[in-house]
Amino acid sequence: MSSRLVGVGVGPGDPELVTVKGVNALRAADVVVVPVLDSGERGRAEATVLHYVPAGKVVRVVFALNERTDRARREAAWDAAGERVAGLLREHGTVAFATIGDPNVYSTFTYLAQTVGELVPDTVVETVPGITAMQDLAARSGAVLTEGTEPLTLVPVTAGAAVLKDALAGPGTVVAYKFGRQAGEVAEALRETGRIGDAVWGSALGLPEESVRSAAELDGAPLPYLSTLIAPPRRDGGRGGKL
Repeated sequence: MSSRLVGVGVGPGDPELVTVKGVNALRAADVVVVPVLDSGERGRAEATVLHYVPAGKVVRVVFALNERTDRARREAAWDAAGERVAGLLREHGTVAFATIGDPNVYSTFTYLAQTVGELVPDTVVETVPGITAMQDLAARSGAVLTEGTEPLTLVPVTAGAAVLKDALAGPGTVVAYKFGRQAGEVAEALRETGRIGDAVWGSALGLPEESVRSAAELDGAPLPYLSTLIAPPRRDGGRGGKL
């Protein structure tokens, strides 16, 4: 029988935001892999998983999650992580991989599945969707992501603040992920495009250190790396104006 690798989205950090299907997938797996930095501290995915499965079932695998410049080191870490998970698949019928947010939205799981597919070709890959940070921030802040025919643009600011500025100049709501280290440039882009008044940002959503603020309060100081921004468009058409 083929082994199964299941990417399970466990949401942005609040354990109550894991879906019932996600909890069932974690509990049904033989082992649950969680990604950790090489420094070893517990990440959001691991902390969330431990609310639902015993620690003895969790396997911590090191990923170069914070490596942005040394490509050789990043590639070596990915290869090692892939080999580790491939080994688990050879021993077990079902391996779950817990990822924050959703496994198909800027997730570590995408790259892992590609690597494992090459090492264990008969592996069946499945995903269980998870609640994203933009959905959680919208709920906690009261920001409406889309109305009527408005588009929604999601931008990782790791691609550069210029990409975000281009998106802000367009229509609809713009969501920015991972903008904390470039908070100053993001604030400048919001002001230049007239979007800062209605924009909100948040970090550590659902955790004790949670922060949800108006983007107008951004002062250029660096924020947590995983900060999320929602910049809605101007909505002047009244109720149903975008239909």
